[in-house]
Amino acid sequence: MRRKIIAGNWKMNKTPSETVTLINELKPLVASEEADVVFCVPAISLTTALEAVKGTNIAIGAQNMYYEESGAYTGEIAPNMLTSIGVKYVIIGHSERREYFAETNETVNKKVIKAFEHGLIPIVCCGETLTQREQGITIDFVRQQIKIAFLNVTPDQAKIAVIAYEPIWAIGTGKVATTEQAEEVCKAIRECIAEIYDDATAAGVRIQYGGSVTAASAADLFSQANIDGGLVGGASLKADFGKIVNYK
Repeated sequence: MRRKIIAGNWKMNKTPSETVTLINELKPLVASEEADVVFCVPAISLTTALEAVKGTNIAIGAQNMYYEESGAYTGEIAPNMLTSIGVKYVIIGHSERREYFAETNETVNKKVIKAFEHGLIPIVCCGETLTQREQGITIDFVRQQIKIAFLNVTPDQAKIAVIAYEPIWAIGTGKVATTEQAEEVCKAIRECIAEIYDDATAAGVRIQYGGSVTAASAADLFSQANIDGGLVGGASLKADFGKIVNYK
């Protein structure tokens, strides 16, 4: 049985002091023995967040990293910088990074490989646009994202990875893929991993759904055979995130 993982992607929200306030509010609400809980906070708040979650069940993740360990890459953060302060997870290839900052499947792959080299657990994002869904190419498109993201990743590494399926048309829009739509794509992702590796590897990978997840939709989504939790955006900044974590 795969352990659920529910991560909050705070995006570009909360100063360090506001981060402490929100974490203190959420601590008792997200306590869970049945799921891994991750807060992915802005880079400027990582050290503050790590201090604030000490002694709790909450892990801290970064929202991005670069695929080099040092050099003339102004504004970027290296994986070893993240691990040096205790960061455990890192979101890679979020659709907003792809759309606004020109990230490609190939750069996502480089970041995934580098994350594993440094013991970080990547939350690898994939997902289609509304046009791609309407054209009937969702599965083909997502399979391509996954196949390139996991190029030269070993089976042992892949088992540790987290994959987040986020239909772009449902991120921050209030629209949520139906349970059937979400499960269909997450199942296809698991089948793709099985093709790349084997059934055992595919059975170990945790696959999240993301895209306007709410307390009302969480239980139905997370009860599906191939959905192992969620990557939650706006709702992770509110007390309702506790209801998502404790969705049963």
